[in-house]
Amino acid sequence: MPSKKLLGVWAFLDVLLLAAGVLTIVLSIVWKMPDLLRDMVISHADLTTGLILGIALIVTWAISVGAIIQPNHVTIGLVILNWVLILDGVVILIIGSFVWFFTLQERANFHKVFSMQSAATQIAVQDKLKCCGYFNSTDLLQIGGSVCQSQAIADSQTPCVGPITSFADMTLNNIFSSIYGFMAIVLCLFLASLCVINKRMEEERFRKIDEKRGGRGFV
Repeated sequence: MPSKKLLGVWAFLDVLLLAAGVLTIVLSIVWKMPDLLRDMVISHADLTTGLILGIALIVTWAISVGAIIQPNHVTIGLVILNWVLILDGVVILIIGSFVWFFTLQERANFHKVFSMQSAATQIAVQDKLKCCGYFNSTDLLQIGGSVCQSQAIADSQTPCVGPITSFADMTLNNIFSSIYGFMAIVLCLFLASLCVINKRMEEERFRKIDEKRGGRGFV
C-alpha cells in the first residue's frame, strides 16, 4: 500500500477539504442573520451559492473517504474523486473570479446597490457611517435620521461612498481570498490522489508479477 507519509499528506488535505466545506456552510447560515452593511455587500443569492458550494465540498469529502478505504487494486473510487475535484475546482474558480471581478468597480457597483435600498435603509446607513448621500450630498441623499437632518447639514458631511466601499472591499477581499484558498486545497488533494493511484497501481502490478513468479519476489 502507499507509504504512511503519502497517506498522511492525503489525509491532512482531506481534513482541510472537510473544514472548508463546514466553514462555508456555517458562514452561509450565520451571515443570513440581519446586518445593515453586510446585507448590502452579500445578497441572499450569494449566501445560497455559498451554501451549495459548502455542501458540494462535504459531498466530495464523503466520496474521498469511500475511495481511500477501497482495497489497493480498486482505484476507480479515487479516479471518480479526482473528476469530482476537477468539477469543484471549476465551480470555485468561477465563484472566486465573480467576486473578484465585482471588486474592480466597487464605487459604481455599490452606487447601484445603494440606490436599490429603501429610504429607511439608506437613512440607517447614513446614521451608522455618519455620512450623507453617496458620491456627494445630493446624490441618493435621504434627509432624516440623526446625521442628515437637512440639506445644509448634509452639505457639511462626508459622502458615503468611501465608508461603504471600504467595508465592502475588506469583506469581498476576504471572501474571494478564502475561496481561492479552497482552490489550493482542491488542487493539492487532486495531486495527492494521483500519487496514491499511481502507487497503488504500481504495487498491484508488482504483486501480479510476484504471483506469476510463484511468490518468490525479485531477489
